[in-house]
Amino acid sequence: MISWLIFYALLIVVCVWLNNASSKIGMPVLLAFILLGIIFGNCFGQDYVFNNYKVAEKTCTIALIFIMFYGGFGTSWKSAKKIAGEASVLATVGVIVTAGLTAVLCHFLLKWDWLESILLGSVISSTDAASVFSILRSRKLGLKNNSAPLLEMESGSNDPMSYMLTIIALSLFQGEASGWGMAFLLFKQLVFGAAIGFGIAYLAITAMHKVSFATSGFDSLFILAIAMLSYAIPNLVDGNGYLSAYIVGMMLGNTQFNGKKQLVHFFDGVTGLMQVVIFFLLGLLARPKLLLDSFLPALAVFAILLFVARPTAVFSVLAPLKKYSFKQMLLISFVGLRGAASIVFAIMALTQTGESTLAHDSFSVVFTVVLISIALQGSLIPFVAKKLGQIDTNDDVMKTFNDFADETDVQFSQVLVTPDSSWNGKMVKELNIPKNLLMCLNVKRNGEHVVPYGEMFIESGDTIILCALAAAKDAYVHIVVHPLSKGSKWVGHKVMEYPRNIKEQLVMIKRGDESIVPNGGTVLQEGDILYINQG
Repeated sequence: MISWLIFYALLIVVCVWLNNASSKIGMPVLLAFILLGIIFGNCFGQDYVFNNYKVAEKTCTIALIFIMFYGGFGTSWKSAKKIAGEASVLATVGVIVTAGLTAVLCHFLLKWDWLESILLGSVISSTDAASVFSILRSRKLGLKNNSAPLLEMESGSNDPMSYMLTIIALSLFQGEASGWGMAFLLFKQLVFGAAIGFGIAYLAITAMHKVSFATSGFDSLFILAIAMLSYAIPNLVDGNGYLSAYIVGMMLGNTQFNGKKQLVHFFDGVTGLMQVVIFFLLGLLARPKLLLDSFLPALAVFAILLFVARPTAVFSVLAPLKKYSFKQMLLISFVGLRGAASIVFAIMALTQTGESTLAHDSFSVVFTVVLISIALQGSLIPFVAKKLGQIDTNDDVMKTFNDFADETDVQFSQVLVTPDSSWNGKMVKELNIPKNLLMCLNVKRNGEHVVPYGEMFIESGDTIILCALAAAKDAYVHIVVHPLSKGSKWVGHKVMEYPRNIKEQLVMIKRGDESIVPNGGTVLQEGDILYINQG
């Protein structure tokens, strides 16, 4: 017992070290964990050999729930809404096109049976979010024309469609699907998965706004349970649990509520652990001899994906929009890395069809495709982006002010200097600014960014970015959310006329996508969401 505890502890330490090393050299952490699993599964004798595919499937399914949920949780709707339409079409129609072309070419070029070709195309049709995130951020690749958020949202949300196609392919393989049956299955997967996801998210957000957790950390456990329910409940009615988990994560991640900062840290740890589990476990299942035997067909499948299926999917979706250049679409096509979800779906196919039923070792083929994709294709992304002229040196995929504030003890705020402001026309050194508050940026009206200095004059129209320490963790701020519905008697009235008791304070108004810090003269409008501090 003690020896196994030491073994697992050392394994986690090695995985943490690999994570740090992969960030420095730009190698996706997925590849490091898989290689570690291959080493442990094949170099330490029969006692360490793991070949229970059913246990692996169940374990990886649980891990994918949290990876999908946190993928949605980390998606900034403010950045993603500009490209949400094309990203959604790429994550659905693009996946179908990729799967279909891969299946057709596998059948005619590799001479695989139609059913196995369809199954392989379905399994391998999605792209991997973890690898895309790792490469873009470790190499600090800022890409032109919203390519980075497009790639991140697409790769974070296209696994549900690949899963649905795999389910349909397995039904065909087992002779259990008709035309109407497949259409109804697809309908249930999409509609029930999305509807239940939105419903669970709404209830969870309502609870987070209205419930005060008596013990610190229990809000994290509550959201952990929500993530599990978001997958489990849709599956009871044949809905897509992965789609539901992504939707719930995205809605929660783009909603402000107390304790959200701690949730980010909590799910960073949980998702990191899930990635270690899933990637290491997949490596344990791999057999180097079978991977070598599958190398040539895997190389052919990789070439089909890289040069035919993925580009066709990207160009067919993006070209009609006429807002993406040819070179940009080439780059988006190239950054279509395959990853862990494809291997997990291959395991699911293997356990449901039976190893003896399949004429080819599809698991080893998919595994090898993933290794080639991450090692070769992933390492070439910075080079290809540079050659295509798609790197934007002014765009930083790493941090914005808001991202930074989520991870440190400082927070940033902005103040617009108006003509009647007491700061208008004064030098910075003349302002009576507390010593624990720092003016760190002055954005001039023409968009010029200036680092403030003592003799700099503040002018009307300037936007001042201020930096201050975040509130202490034990500081109690109880925010109540109050929407102004149609017909409310306060619509059209000024904030100074809004009734409140001495312990209440209106701290923010959410008006569509705009956040307003109110003053007494601010006029309330229908649809405004009022954030009231009740102390």
